[in-house]
Amino acid sequence: MLAGTAGAATAATPTAAKPAACTTHWGSVLKSAPDSGIAPLKNIRTGRHACFDRMVFDVPAATGKVGYHVGYVDAFHQDASGKLIPVAGGAILEIYVSAPSHDAAYRPTYPAKAAKPLPGVNLAGYKTFRDTRFGASYEGQTQVGLGVRARLPFRVLQLEDRLVVDVAHTW
Repeated sequence: MLAGTAGAATAATPTAAKPAACTTHWGSVLKSAPDSGIAPLKNIRTGRHACFDRMVFDVPAATGKVGYHVGYVDAFHQDASGKLIPVAGGAILEIYVSAPSHDAAYRPTYPAKAAKPLPGVNLAGYKTFRDTRFGASYEGQTQVGLGVRARLPFRVLQLEDRLVVDVAHTW
């Protein structure tokens, strides 16, 4: 009886539907938006999705949308000092978030060190992300270098308590 039921279920199962195509019309040109208030950065985290890799900048005390300036660069230079910071990958996405990584008394709110990988971020198994480097926290902004596989389309989502940067797996 069990064998007959399993066979009937297999015969009645339709062919699996083809997954929807990934939308990557985001482009790869510079993207920028103003902020509506400065609050300290608390965390940077990443995630893998079916069509893109994601980096999230958490700014929980923000009183409006988090500002940003995101674009591809030929080399990653630390803000203010100009020091070259090597970033692995086929392309480098430079990300400025309008949120310092310290509070008003200059106590760190995000424990990153200049030229070092982002703390707590492990990129093993990602399709697009290759490397992260902290640049600086200078004049109310945090600077991050994101090494990616190639110069791929990206989008930026400006939310009230975080900034999201998605980089597509393919064109």
